Amino acid sequence: MSAFPPNFLWGGAISANQAEGAYDVDGRGLTKADVITGGARTVERKITYIDSSGQPGELRNKRADIPPGATHAVLPGYYYPSHEAIDFYHRYQEDIALFGKLGFKTFRLSISWSRIFPNGDETVPNAAGLEFYRKVFQECHKYGIEPLVTLSHFDTPLYLEEKYGGWNNRQMIDFYIHFAKTCFQEYRGLVKYWISFNEINHPLMIAELFREENEKAQFQAIYQQLHYQFVASARAVQLAHQIDPENTVGCMVAGVTFYPGTPDPEDILHNRYMWENIIYYCGDVQCRGKYPSYAKRLWDKYEVQLDISAKDLEDLAAGTVDMYTFSYYMSSIVTTHPNDDVVSGNYSSGVRNPYLEYSQWGWALDPKGLRYLIEKLYDRYSLPLMVVENGLGAVDEPAPDGTINDPYRIAYLQAHIQEMAAAIAHGAEVIGYTAWGCIDIISSSTGEMTKRYGLIYVDKDDVGNGTLERRPKQSFYWYQKVIASNGADLDQ
Repeated sequence: MSAFPPNFLWGGAISANQAEGAYDVDGRGLTKADVITGGARTVERKITYIDSSGQPGELRNKRADIPPGATHAVLPGYYYPSHEAIDFYHRYQEDIALFGKLGFKTFRLSISWSRIFPNGDETVPNAAGLEFYRKVFQECHKYGIEPLVTLSHFDTPLYLEEKYGGWNNRQMIDFYIHFAKTCFQEYRGLVKYWISFNEINHPLMIAELFREENEKAQFQAIYQQLHYQFVASARAVQLAHQIDPENTVGCMVAGVTFYPGTPDPEDILHNRYMWENIIYYCGDVQCRGKYPSYAKRLWDKYEVQLDISAKDLEDLAAGTVDMYTFSYYMSSIVTTHPNDDVVSGNYSSGVRNPYLEYSQWGWALDPKGLRYLIEKLYDRYSLPLMVVENGLGAVDEPAPDGTINDPYRIAYLQAHIQEMAAAIAHGAEVIGYTAWGCIDIISSSTGEMTKRYGLIYVDKDDVGNGTLERRPKQSFYWYQKVIASNGADLDQ
């Protein structure tokens, strides 16, 4: 007997900026991903620009701000992975056919905002962009696949960032709502599962890992940006329900399971605060419709003063999400004690856990951490949960006969699905699971193709060479069996 409900949504996930390519095709505008170069595990990606005097420049920290008066730019002589990515834009029919062969019940993808509104502040949408996604969604339904669509997945139109300051500006709420309303109306009947913002807590994780010299200004900006996004999400939820009562809208949080490093009460308290700072802060607002009591502690620590109105608070209360979706790749140990044995991965850092193994990218392989996270989240929110990102980045080498054997990925997915099943057996309501990078895509953190997650191999290397041929890996056939048995058959 399977622990999974009969209607469980098995599938896979990608994002537009890591898969679509066609960055300047059919009227699409630029996003910041389009001006960030390739990199590697030990090579920092760069952001390119033209300065106020017209000279080209680069920054070796993609999180840094370009000089005053400069504009982001695509420059000759650089390799930008997002420009072609894996060319899903032109090969979506082939890819979705493979997802159909896998037996997917759902496919998580994102809409590139700048493909619908190239600058982001237009009144009239780009017809070619609308038609592309319409065809993608129709293709999904041809195979009985339900689209799960993220509206904003780290690809705000670059024009909005440069002209308006991005999410530092309250006007962004209206631009986002116009985009969301357009999508809800255009794809009514084609899409009923939506996610408002991908890994909305990501800036908090980045700030925890990369502290700036002026922390107060850093956190003032982050908390203000998050507030505007919370309001935008809440208004979008209300709109989605008005346009189609069948719509289900979720938040999406980057999930990390935190453990205290020692029994020292200081570590226990520090661990609790990490859960509140990184995991619960965003979920509490989006699921409960109000700021939690501990928000005052966070704001006071950095002297944060929010631009927040009575109408904002009404919207937050009226626009709570229908489901909680999250990513999970690893756990992390936190401690107040000095320890030099530190590991990091996926924008998270912590002391090495001696009870766990680690990937070559420094990620703690902790399936039980997923069970722990699921049970804590369901206990806190009592909302349907979806694990919308989970997978193993690894180097996959084709054999001489062309086959790609990846038993390490099967073992990773198998262990995490088993722990998800245990959480369901313990009473948690989990309604779906989408393996991250179900087809090889470019890495968001490093810009590589070498770090592969896919069940489907894409012939492309880290500098853009390759045929883009798709080939199922060993894990493809294993996951196909898992879906066909509704999670009952997990054997390799």
